[in-house]
Amino acid sequence: MLLIFCSFLESAPKPSCSPKKKKKKQKISKSLSVSPFPTVQYFKLSYFHIKQFLFRSVVVFLNYNKKNHPSFRSIFSFSARSEKMGYIGSHGIAALHRYKYSGVDHSYVAKYVLQPFWSRCVNFFPLWMPPNMITLMGFMFLVTSALLGYIYSPRLDTPPPRWVHFAHGLLLFLYQTFDAVDGKQARRTNSSSPLGELFDHGCDALACAFESLAFGSTAMCGRDSFWFWLISAVPFYGATWEHFFTNTLILPAVNGPTEGLMLIYVAHLFTALVGAEWWVQHFGMSFPFLSWVPFVSEIQTYRVVLLLMTAFAVIPTVAFNVSNVYKVVQARKSSMLMALAMLYPFLVLVGGVLVWDYLSPSDLMANYPHLVVLGTGLAFGFLVGRMILSHLCDEPKGLKTNMCLSLLYLPFAIANALAARLNDGVALVDEFWVLLGYCVFTMLLYLHFTTSVIHEITTALGICCFRITRKKA
Repeated sequence: MLLIFCSFLESAPKPSCSPKKKKKKQKISKSLSVSPFPTVQYFKLSYFHIKQFLFRSVVVFLNYNKKNHPSFRSIFSFSARSEKMGYIGSHGIAALHRYKYSGVDHSYVAKYVLQPFWSRCVNFFPLWMPPNMITLMGFMFLVTSALLGYIYSPRLDTPPPRWVHFAHGLLLFLYQTFDAVDGKQARRTNSSSPLGELFDHGCDALACAFESLAFGSTAMCGRDSFWFWLISAVPFYGATWEHFFTNTLILPAVNGPTEGLMLIYVAHLFTALVGAEWWVQHFGMSFPFLSWVPFVSEIQTYRVVLLLMTAFAVIPTVAFNVSNVYKVVQARKSSMLMALAMLYPFLVLVGGVLVWDYLSPSDLMANYPHLVVLGTGLAFGFLVGRMILSHLCDEPKGLKTNMCLSLLYLPFAIANALAARLNDGVALVDEFWVLLGYCVFTMLLYLHFTTSVIHEITTALGICCFRITRKKA
């Protein structure tokens, strides 16, 4: 701020002086040379003299501290780096060159059933096809699935045709297959790179939103579709956070990318047989042999599934992530609070959206579930992508302040909803346009991040995103 202030002062135009004013200036300068502490009645400085005095004082102060204090030297060096670099600094570029992916999948289904199938599927792709193209094709399957859900169930509370459920299941199966084959194609063509990991996991982060919308149309979840997105986003963010600290992506014996996706596309195919109405009826009617269970039997079936997934999948997975990070932090004698601080943007994002929906007079999640999930999913994709980039570039552990960019829109949206509460339900701006602006903001933020990072990584490593580049020997 001091540098900006100084540059502003220095760039300010000097006031033009008439001959009479020039004589007054000469008298003032003589008085200054004679008496360094003149009285107030004779000490009348012009704006130009004040500007010069402040500018020289600040410059002397900064130059002195730059030479004598290391903290000021680091500030100057950081500002120089930030002017030359974008999301990736010189240290990050060096880390990209030496980065190697490490992952472990303990799933027995993946090991004995799916891995042999995927190993055969990769042979159908030509050697000239880049892995990132396979990733993008798989991601587009889920975009298509979400679009089908929107066309036939705009509010996710009406039953679509049964063939749509079959399409949802098939498209999700293709997404899972392509998502697994892209890594095998990268090793097959010797084109593995940090960009591939960032591109793959970035698409997976967005996939949480699009598949939640697809399942919302299958189970007629309506406003509860947001909660299905949340129970998929929480384990994903926890796994990314754990990977950042342990340097190894660990998938337990039962995990979301394998067994979780299998259960979901089996649910889609099952719904094609019984119809979407099966999900909204009471659990006791859907499962007559469990109608004797108190409390649960009177809840809608999809809500019971939501509670069961939270209790037996999400909570154990998050506990597993926190335990692994705690072990690493203790081994390195670091601060667990610094590690937990990286969860702050995600918690604020979810909390902000929930507060916005609570204050909203138009019931956002019920009337516009697609926009709520899409906008929040894009913000979530930015958070995940920024954390993955920090891991690839070996950045210091702790909260990345620019992750909070995804939260900038929420205060304005919450203030508009609060104003509606205080004004008999009449908002300053129609909430549909506020919600649409939220989606546009998060989309532009995510697009800026992805395009900038892809450009910086491809430039640094000398590779292409959608073309196989032969590595130099």
